[in-house]
Amino acid sequence: MPKASEIKKNQAIEINDRVFIVRDIERSVPQGRAGGSIYRMRMYDVVTGGKVDETFKDSDMLNLADLVRRPATLSYVDGEEYVFMDTEDFSSYILNAESISDEVQFINESTQGIQVILVKESPVGLDMPSSVELEITETDPSIKGGSATARTKPATLSTGLTVQVPEHIATGDWIKINVEERKFMSRVDAK
Repeated sequence: MPKASEIKKNQAIEINDRVFIVRDIERSVPQGRAGGSIYRMRMYDVVTGGKVDETFKDSDMLNLADLVRRPATLSYVDGEEYVFMDTEDFSSYILNAESISDEVQFINESTQGIQVILVKESPVGLDMPSSVELEITETDPSIKGGSATARTKPATLSTGLTVQVPEHIATGDWIKINVEERKFMSRVDAK
């Protein structure tokens, strides 16, 4: 059983026989208090999809839920449902767009390294790679001679996500994005 201070995003914890996926963690250190940090966790119930905010002391012991991660790729989108195919046994996993709204901005058919999170053999979320490669569909014209460390400009990617990129990057370029920070990392060779 890990302490609250050891819990990371996208881990599954069990509270009162219910399983929750941790989506966001805020750490605070109250002033004038002997003791440790306070962890406020935003979690989603894997069965109902309901949002729950809980606060834990850093020393509180939490139960990790049994979960399985399966490698997958996006197969197709059907309205509000995203269908992923297991890359090992070719089974399908269906996830609602609302339950993976943060991850959808980084997913297209060519995204590699996605893992579907299963709790009791039911898909509940996605574990994303640390970086993804996406195509720029719209940005201001590139400035010839602009250095890689110069000013930035907004660029809209093929998934609808907008990030800041260096001025020398143009529409049609492929770039690597840090998923956690939602920031430009580098330009990649055309696909």
